[in-house]
Amino acid sequence: MDPLTHTATGLFLSRIGLKRWTPLATPILLLAANAPDIDIVTASGGSLSYLHYHRHLTHSLVAMPVMALLPVLLVRLVARKPVHWAGAFFAAMIAVASHLLLDLTNAYGIRLLLPFSAEWLRLDLNHIYDLWIWGVFLLCVAGPLVGRLVGSEIASGGAPSQHHGRGFAWLALLFVLLYDCGRGVLHARAVAALESRLYEGAVTTRVAALPGPANPMRWQGLADTGDFYAVESVDLLADFDPTRALILYKPPPDAAIEAARRTPAFQEFERFSQFPLWRVSPAPDLADGRMVQLTDLRFGTPSAPGFIATAILDARLKPVRAWFAWGIASRAQGK
Repeated sequence: MDPLTHTATGLFLSRIGLKRWTPLATPILLLAANAPDIDIVTASGGSLSYLHYHRHLTHSLVAMPVMALLPVLLVRLVARKPVHWAGAFFAAMIAVASHLLLDLTNAYGIRLLLPFSAEWLRLDLNHIYDLWIWGVFLLCVAGPLVGRLVGSEIASGGAPSQHHGRGFAWLALLFVLLYDCGRGVLHARAVAALESRLYEGAVTTRVAALPGPANPMRWQGLADTGDFYAVESVDLLADFDPTRALILYKPPPDAAIEAARRTPAFQEFERFSQFPLWRVSPAPDLADGRMVQLTDLRFGTPSAPGFIATAILDARLKPVRAWFAWGIASRAQGK
């Protein structure tokens, strides 16, 4: 999920009672709820480095104690005030766990079992930026402030603050739990609709229903038949028509693809990609050259990619350059 959602979750965990576990609990929880995203520093090594290390060990179960201890140490050193070490550590562990659980609900996924398994785990329930979660969280952050203002108007010095904030915090956290349970039911219905159809007469080998940021009833459907992908939105309030799907055929075996596969950019991207689509075309500005591109259909199509690896090969299929980038940036690097 996004940093705002993680930060608000840390605040709500503090308000429901974890702030009583130790002095300085609130800043510890705010940092711990974001701690796994410390992997952002790897972006300094370029897009390929970030792709490799994003949601890597920092998002694994074995690293949870380290991710929890770092915010405790940082707050203790900066504030120069004592903390209750056991209470601070276990509160931070809960905040780190909340981060992993929220990220698990996205289509991007996390590698929760590293270093024992590099498998990507994902639930495909929430978009990284979910407008419903944002709205409820904003209400629950602002609610206690409004309550204080109303209370001060009704009775001078009568501040209903702490219990007010705790109630809104519980409301926010329970909303996320129930919301994701509901989205789980809707996701299962979208997957069932995709699996029950034929696409140009072909049955599916696997499907995915991917969430959007606003409408819980509308999902982006991906159906893999082995020979091609079918891409079409699934609206649970309307009949699903597979004949309207965008059909993207997989290319036949090609020596250019095998040559691109041997480059670090493609090797890394293949480890990440869940619905890979290859494209081979003439290379721009290179006589008899080939351009090989690999996209992940979870994050766009070849005409509007979100994630894409590109290789330029010469006439002998020797890589001239190969890179990974996001969307529009990928086209700019190819110029």
